Amino acid sequence: MKHIDLIIIGGGPIGIACGLEAKKKGIDYLIIEKGPIVNSLFNYPINMQFFSSSEKLEIDNIPFISKEAKPKRNEALEYYRRIVTSNDLNINLFEKVNKVDKESDIFKIETEKQTYTASFVIVATGFYDIPNTINVPGEDLPKVSHYYKDPHFYAKQKLAVIGASNSAVDAALECYRKGAEVTMIVRGPEIGRRVKYWVRPDIENRIKEGSIKAFYNATVKEVSKDKIKISIPNEDIEIDNDYVLALTGYKPNFGFLKKIGINLSEDEKLYPEYNGETMESNVPNLYLAGVICGGMDTHVWFIENSRIHAKAIIHSITQK
Repeated sequence: MKHIDLIIIGGGPIGIACGLEAKKKGIDYLIIEKGPIVNSLFNYPINMQFFSSSEKLEIDNIPFISKEAKPKRNEALEYYRRIVTSNDLNINLFEKVNKVDKESDIFKIETEKQTYTASFVIVATGFYDIPNTINVPGEDLPKVSHYYKDPHFYAKQKLAVIGASNSAVDAALECYRKGAEVTMIVRGPEIGRRVKYWVRPDIENRIKEGSIKAFYNATVKEVSKDKIKISIPNEDIEIDNDYVLALTGYKPNFGFLKKIGINLSEDEKLYPEYNGETMESNVPNLYLAGVICGGMDTHVWFIENSRIHAKAIIHSITQK
């Protein structure tokens, strides 16, 4: 069993930032990532464009140069990959952490491949792993997906997009432009208010002209082999359907956090308990970094405002 002073769980931008800071301070560290470098970004839609400008996605003051002010997925992958490789960060990829226990002052971290011990642990696992399900009959059919990758797949297909956030709007527009017959199913009375300001007029105009059909104040009742049943004000209707993209958001792995011993708030937000200055959780020497700090409010913390977590955490560790 190998002992490492600091284990960082999660190799996304914030986990990488923690690794950079630990390396600068001479701390013996290891980043463990269940997939490739920045696994969550890798799984974003192929044509995804960030809301943030490139300089706000920078970590450790390393310049992020992009073709446009707001970079796209492939540019972000290149940026973070170069940081990992050029700085020779100590990172194990495609190694999922299954369990974290604490015995006295030492953590025991079990992965799919081996077991480690550590004096300190940082959890920076993001929120993209577990989709918010719609909990209706037929959700488990192969035609239903909670992740969207490439619009080409849906060309000439009747596609229902559930949701009205950035991911749902991007998918609806891209698939429409590749030849899909797109219907949006929106729970509220309008397209989400957080949709990127340069995209919102596009989707509203496509709906207004009838290129994309939208049902507002609507919920899905059932998905079947070739139809989808939805409830709209005063009636239920069925529409022909080939594929469903249920882009209703994602959430952190709260079960994993609970098993580690992290306290969560008792309301529906499930905020984890941590010190706002040091990012140390209620479990001594176990720190939280990045979007997981916001519980179900996954829009509160993101790359540009959680970069500061790395310095705060490593400073706390060095003081100990």
